[in-house]
Amino acid sequence: MTAPSDARPRGTRLPRLARRRQLLAAAQEVFVAQGYHAAAMDEIADRAGVSKPVLYQHFPGKLDLYLALLEEHSESLVDKQREALESTDDNRQRVTASFQAYFDFVAGEGEAFRLVFESDLRNLPAVREKTEHTLQRCAELIGEVIRQDTSISDDEAHLLSIGLVGMAETSARYWLSTYGAIPKEAAELLVARLAWRGISGWDLTRG
Repeated sequence: MTAPSDARPRGTRLPRLARRRQLLAAAQEVFVAQGYHAAAMDEIADRAGVSKPVLYQHFPGKLDLYLALLEEHSESLVDKQREALESTDDNRQRVTASFQAYFDFVAGEGEAFRLVFESDLRNLPAVREKTEHTLQRCAELIGEVIRQDTSISDDEAHLLSIGLVGMAETSARYWLSTYGAIPKEAAELLVARLAWRGISGWDLTRG
């Protein structure tokens, strides 16, 4: 199997952080291509251009590698959602930006979204807890905006935010599975319009 372009010859010393990024990039390629259970530490080490002892110096086991990747990409999704909500004070544009954040995430390089949304480890407590926490954090960000800009209760705002997150995740993943039959921007606007027609039914203080 051909090593990625950023792999270095065995024995090349890298700063610890740079080596960690290299190992995570190699692990992501293998996990996405084969799934967690079929992935082998030997192959990840080969893909990174390092020996297995070097790999184990940084990550004691395969699950440690997976959890590190899951953490990294979960934080990326939450950051995208936060940036989307903070990008404007116009509520309609906020809805569009929030959906765009999910479409950007699933369309990103390396198919990182599969580690968050399509893991074959969802039955493991550590993985399930992290993925559920990630979606809850995204929902909390949206729910806070809804609470600020409507007169509905906290529980109602949270339920709406959970629904919006579910709609964003499901529609973005389905769009990707159709290989972009609808252009990305058009798909984002289509689903955002549906969401806005629902959420704007409440009396909003802005937007």
